[in-house]
Amino acid sequence: MTTAYIVEVVRTPVGRRGGGLAEIHPADLASYAITALIDRSGVDPALVDDVILGCIDNVGPQAGCIARTAWLAAGFPTHVPGVTLDRQCGSSQQSVHFAAQAVMSGTADLIVAGGVQNMSMIPMGTAAALGPQLRLDDDPFVGSEGWRARYGDQPVSQFHGAEEIARRWDISREEMEKFALESHRRAIAATDEGRFDGEIAPIRNITKDEGPRRDTSLERMAGLAPLREGGRLTAALASQISDGASAVLVASERAVKEYGLRPLVKVRELAVVGSDPILMLTGPIPASRRVLERAGLRIDDIGVAEINEAFASVVLAWQRELGGDLDRVNVNGGAIALGHPIGASGTRLMTTLISEMRRTGSQFGLQSMCEGGGQANATILELVD
Repeated sequence: MTTAYIVEVVRTPVGRRGGGLAEIHPADLASYAITALIDRSGVDPALVDDVILGCIDNVGPQAGCIARTAWLAAGFPTHVPGVTLDRQCGSSQQSVHFAAQAVMSGTADLIVAGGVQNMSMIPMGTAAALGPQLRLDDDPFVGSEGWRARYGDQPVSQFHGAEEIARRWDISREEMEKFALESHRRAIAATDEGRFDGEIAPIRNITKDEGPRRDTSLERMAGLAPLREGGRLTAALASQISDGASAVLVASERAVKEYGLRPLVKVRELAVVGSDPILMLTGPIPASRRVLERAGLRIDDIGVAEINEAFASVVLAWQRELGGDLDRVNVNGGAIALGHPIGASGTRLMTTLISEMRRTGSQFGLQSMCEGGGQANATILELVD
């Protein structure tokens, strides 16, 4: 089995809801990231075997296989196909898994993997809202007899899951607020120090992520109303609704040698798991355990980790179970500060993870994302000197 390498990474800045990227057509947003990726890598786009993009709510301007549309909108060769996938928040991380698996199997040599989401233009849940419902609520499963036979009328909501995680792991609001404030502090420090400059392709004069808040404080967070009556979570403890695109180029050993590419990292191990769909957001815990076991590594072997900050409770519960050092987790801030353009977040995190691995010389990096339906991807990357 051949090795899968990542030879180039890029992302757009992450835009706030209604911010600088809000009016950019999603196909153009994705094509911008893909074009920057191809330009930076120096590869002939005609050599690409496939384009795999994650995107959720594939309606309106995000419909019609946006992976294919974005590639063509970039002006690249017609013979290169594209496929769009939905594994909820982990969609673009899954795109890397599929790309790496194709390379490892020997059936592909060069694949563009990434994701895109314009949440300002297509609000989260738009696809579900377009379908017939038995009652007006947020639950798209209410009409399924099989689902109700198995899970009854339990709420299917990420907010319910995040609250329940905080309760079960006894994570206080104050602890989560300190975590959220640190996310903003780290993101601002990384921005000011230029750590993101090499991974961001500026777009329409937007050069930096729009999410980090310099004016936030524990006092301001403490004054926010909870998302649910009597709950611990507030808007400050959740990821931001965002717009953005990101992409990585996955290459085989043969492609690296033949085209003179310089690998950044190799894909050491992959895992994906299912978890409780009602609790929903605990998947990174078993996914991380599985990928570490498959790689023959311990959590202490991981120099830097990216665990998506869907909610503060998700990462803190992960840390309680895995025992990882939070000084090595989301060291440049996470989705609470930087934002969470859901279809693009997987490769946004991976782009930042790889950049940090190379900046610090960390041999191993771990990434995991909680996902709708109770799932999680986990990836271990190994630095290539």
